Amino acid sequence: MASLRPRTLFCRLPLALLLCAALGACMSERPPIGLPSAQSIQFDGVHALGPNCASIALPSTIGDPDMVEHPSIPFGCATYSNLAAQLARPADIVQPTPYGGTNGVVAERALSRYNAMPEPHAAPDAAPATTNVGH
Repeated sequence: MASLRPRTLFCRLPLALLLCAALGACMSERPPIGLPSAQSIQFDGVHALGPNCASIALPSTIGDPDMVEHPSIPFGCATYSNLAAQLARPADIVQPTPYGGTNGVVAERALSRYNAMPEPHAAPDAAPATTNVGH
C-alpha cells in the first residue's frame, strides 16, 4: 500500500465500504416474526408442558427448483420443550416463589470456615507417583 498515492487510497476506501455494505445486506435476512417465547411453556397443574410443535411450525423457505415440498420447521420447539422438562418446580411458571434474600451472618460464617482451613501440602518424604502403564 506504500506505492499507492494517498488520493487513490481515499477514493478506493469509500468504494470498498459501499461494496461490503451492499454484499452484507444481500447475504442476511431478518428472522421470521412469530417465533415462540418462554410464554409458550404451559403448566397443567402437575407438569410443565412444552409448546405444541405443530402449531408453531413455519413453512420452509428453502428454494427448490424442482418444487419439492420441504418439511416445516418448528423453531424453538426443542428449546422450550427441554426447558419445560428441566424445571424443578413447574408451579413456578404460574406463581414463582418470592426471593427470600440472603443471610449475611450465614455467608460470613461460611467464609470464615473456608479461610480457617489449612493449606493442603504434600508430605516431604512422599515419593513421586509412577506407573508402568504402556511399558
